Parts: sequence; structure tokens; C-alpha cells
Amino acid sequence: MWIIDETHTISVGVGGMTQDLGLKPDFLTIGKAIGGGIPTGTFGMTHEIAKKIAERVQLDVIDTGGIGGTLAGNALSLAAMRATLSQVLTPAAFVSMIALGTRWSDGVDAAIAQFNLPWHCNRLGARGEYVFRSSAPHTGREAAEAGDFELEQYIHLRLLNDGFLLTPFHNMALMSPATTQADVDAHTAAFAAMCEDLVKA
Repeated sequence: MWIIDETHTISVGVGGMTQDLGLKPDFLTIGKAIGGGIPTGTFGMTHEIAKKIAERVQLDVIDTGGIGGTLAGNALSLAAMRATLSQVLTPAAFVSMIALGTRWSDGVDAAIAQFNLPWHCNRLGARGEYVFRSSAPHTGREAAEAGDFELEQYIHLRLLNDGFLLTPFHNMALMSPATTQADVDAHTAAFAAMCEDLVKA
């Protein structure tokens, strides 16, 4: 059984990494990214798996799996998903978002090189993230070891004061259809200034 979660990898383009790499999972799931950040999620499965599940479902215990409930399929989540799928996760939007993600990451890499910092910028389509190691982590352990709580807190606060809100728990930015080249270039300038101040400290 192969299950793929596209919550963080949908940023690579329509269909996420599953489509990009031509993968054929048994199950596919995606979290709040499909609803523009609104708490929601969805999953899909092959016809073969769906048939096996349908053969075993007993109607008198159909809601005991925890899928139903007050918030399942609510109007806000459904509206958010419809808007995201029709206006954000579209082929046309991804062209711009991926180009801006590349520009953002190139700017981060340039500042890292300019100030000779042992950091790296991970890239995945419309998103970029800087980590505190000289190359991309290949395991969960390497990713955890690349963390630096105090440095991350400083960077988040410093960039917030400059008008940039990074994702919590990461040093990551996601480009949206509303993101502009001017936004990306302003982040590059703020990030470089922050790096310069760190080196001088």
C-alpha cells in the first residue's frame, strides 16, 4: 500500500509531485493547502481500493471512522476549496508562482553566498525555505539538526518588522497569485540586510 501526502508538495504545480513524477499511489491526501489555509483536507484512492472498502463497509457503522462530524464538508471549507482550486492551484497561476519562487530562492542564495553563511535554500516550485546547513537535508534527522530556535526567532521577528511574515515552524515562503516581483525583491533586500547585521554582530 502506497500513500502520498501532497500537503507540502502541491507547490510544485498542478497535481503536485504525484503528477510531476508520474507516481501511481494507492491513496493520495492533501491538507489545508487545498483550501488556501482553511482547516480542510481531502483524500482519494484507486478504484481497486475503493471497491475493497465498499465491500467491507457496514451501513450501521458508517460514521465510526471519524470522517463525519460537525466540521466535515462544512460550507466555509467547501467554499475555500472551490476558490483555491479555481483561482490559485491553476496552471496559469503556477507559471507566475513558480517563477517568483525561483526568484525568491535565487535572492536568498545570493545573500547566503555574499555573506559566506553555512546555510542553504530548499526549493520546491512556488515555495522556498532557508535551513541552517550548507546543503539540503536528506533525512528527518538532518532537517531537525539544521534547526536553530534562537536564530529562527530572530529572523522571523526581524523580517516581520520589515513587513514579511514567514510560515511558522519554518523559514519558508509560499508565492501566491497576488505575490509580485517587487514583493520578492523587497524580501531579498531585507534578508540581505539581516544577514549583513548577523555577520557584523
